[in-house]
Amino acid sequence: MCSTVRIPLILQIPRHGENHLARFTEQRVRRRANQMPTAETNVRPTEQELVERWRAEELERAGYPPAAAAELAARTDVDLHRAAELLQRGCTIELALQILI
Repeated sequence: MCSTVRIPLILQIPRHGENHLARFTEQRVRRRANQMPTAETNVRPTEQELVERWRAEELERAGYPPAAAAELAARTDVDLHRAAELLQRGCTIELALQILI
């Protein structure tokens, strides 16, 4: 007789749902609940956002505070050169904002 111990037959029988090998396309990727896919984390800014960011930087350079610069930069009806010129000619920020908006 053989002296080796054999695994009981019940441990060799696959359980329900374990009776086939998963193909590569069927394998599930488990993610943590708070983890986002890579495609969503590498979002690039739109052309509009890039232009608004540049306009805000230029308005801040001209002398507008960041909040006012962001507000003016988002408005397409405000001329960037005119906004900077108003401050160069001595307008206060409040008066320039009243004129432009």
